[in-house]
Amino acid sequence: MEHLKFDDSTITWFQLEGFDHLSYCIFNVDRENRIVDVLFKFAANEKIALHRHVALNHMLVIQGDHILYTPEGEIKEIRPTGRYTVSAPDDEPHREGGGDQDVIILFSIRGTDGVMYEVLDDARNVIATLGMDDFEGLLTAQSQA
Repeated sequence: MEHLKFDDSTITWFQLEGFDHLSYCIFNVDRENRIVDVLFKFAANEKIALHRHVALNHMLVIQGDHILYTPEGEIKEIRPTGRYTVSAPDDEPHREGGGDQDVIILFSIRGTDGVMYEVLDDARNVIATLGMDDFEGLLTAQSQA
């Protein structure tokens, strides 16, 4: 049986200023139920900014290998295509990235209408946050593009 490959050529990808190696496409922001559904794409053989998840994340790897790194850059976990993971909020920061090809992951971020992610510098100081208001604003901008 031939394996089907995910084709993201019809998806319009957007970038967050200051966030290298990360693209996104927001599907839905449901403030009432406190859920954001978004596709993230991390560049092959790169790492995104140090951050921590402040909300519950349900994740499905659609393409590639989703690699999680410790703050020091050591590989912590590799999640292959098809892996579904539920991750609780975690005080321990990490970086994420793709393997030998861009990784595409469906994130369903749940349980808060406040801060969902904290972005950190290398000294682990919070330098930015992303929350429900930010995702709503990004979705509005995305729909107008």
